[in-house]
Amino acid sequence: MYSIQSENNPDKYYVGLTTDVERRLSEHNAGKSIHTNKFRMWKIVSYTAFVDKSRAEKFESYLKTSSGRAFAKKRL
Repeated sequence: MYSIQSENNPDKYYVGLTTDVERRLSEHNAGKSIHTNKFRMWKIVSYTAFVDKSRAEKFESYLKTSSGRAFAKKRL
């Protein structure tokens, strides 16, 4: 699970799942993601490794809720 922030629009964040954070960041910065290409360039804010993929997916889903976004802004 990773969180990125737009360098040009610091109020824009994106949360996602990957097994290769550096590769995924490169894809975001190359404009390969429809959800992030408008706010390039991106930097990594945080990443967390989970042993269990199911837990990672649940945490990602939580971070995409309004209370999860508030949590991430304060804690990540």
